[in-house]
Amino acid sequence: MNETTNTNETINADVSPKLASASSQNPNDSDGDAVTITIDMHADTVQRMIDENVDINTRLASGHLDAVRMRAGKLDAQFFAVWVHPAYYGASGNRAIERADKQIAAVRALAERNPETWMLATSTADVRAAKSAGKLAALLGLEGGYALDEKIENVKRYYDLGVRYLSPTWSVSLAWAGSSGDAAGTGRGLNEFGREVIREANRLGMMIDVSHVSDATFADIIATSTKPVIATHSNARAIANVGRNLTDDMIRQIAQTGGVVGVVFYPAFIEPGWEEKKAKVDVEIAALVKAAREQAPKDAASQRLAAEAVREREYAKRLPAVSIARLVEHIDHIVRLVGINHVGIGSDFDGIQATPQNLASVADFPNLVAELKQHGYTADDIRKISGDNMLRVMEATEAN
Repeated sequence: MNETTNTNETINADVSPKLASASSQNPNDSDGDAVTITIDMHADTVQRMIDENVDINTRLASGHLDAVRMRAGKLDAQFFAVWVHPAYYGASGNRAIERADKQIAAVRALAERNPETWMLATSTADVRAAKSAGKLAALLGLEGGYALDEKIENVKRYYDLGVRYLSPTWSVSLAWAGSSGDAAGTGRGLNEFGREVIREANRLGMMIDVSHVSDATFADIIATSTKPVIATHSNARAIANVGRNLTDDMIRQIAQTGGVVGVVFYPAFIEPGWEEKKAKVDVEIAALVKAAREQAPKDAASQRLAAEAVREREYAKRLPAVSIARLVEHIDHIVRLVGINHVGIGSDFDGIQATPQNLASVADFPNLVAELKQHGYTADDIRKISGDNMLRVMEATEAN
């Protein structure tokens, strides 16, 4: 075990035999807003900022996230996922690096142009300072390691630009890390370069995110990392059996590192069987998606946006709704396995084409809090889920 590892007895020490009923809460615990810092570990909104030229400092008519709705939902800090579409992959990583750099520049510019609203945050101290100043904290995570271009010095390059977590893969495997999203990733773990990436991230104070990685890569990350490991947007595979979710053993191993699982809002990772229903709908709407692509400009971003707009519309009409209660069942499951200290939030907003009922945007976060209360979580529990757990992991990762 590494220096951050706890024993199983320690992990389970904070698990109540049964979650208390909401009626048993101390009435004085009902409102912890003055000290609660809510952090969403994963949203793809920066893609909209550069591809649709939207200004998220204003109230947008579409999408899931902007400053106005963050205020309404009492969301204090957002990790913006810097994601490179596979269309930018090439013989070298130059195009991927350019695409990642453009996204980072957009988030940094958001804070620079709107200092009354936003603050770029690269540490726990920054997040707390933003909260104290009444500002929204903007943080950066790199989703998929292609922009590293298999050069170890680029880990520090992105750290210096403000990136504070690295997800080795997205849904496409790399030579040095397998993904849960493609056949190439089946059985593929980290190679020596991949292990070097983990060690360098540990050295710098950059968190390692296991959402999207293959089971073999997950095991190699756990074996290599000397700092807490996180899953920024994953749920429990025991409830929804999809590769993106985590097995009970994986959840335990994350907790043993001192890490946190951020529950994701996409119905396919919440509701058993939803993914299979979606696959049938995808066949039914294939012609509509194709027509939308044909009518859109030919660049990769416009093609993606056109296809996703059709999917979002048709999924809403054709697929069954998923409740917030079902999402909280995943939180319950994680808490019963490893305790309240190892669960957080990772919405994947603006990267998903469907959302749970009454959780359509960041403005609806209070509905999630209300559901947690219905499941018996106290104000202290909710503070931990909302952000305190992730702040603890960030702080542990920052320490050398």
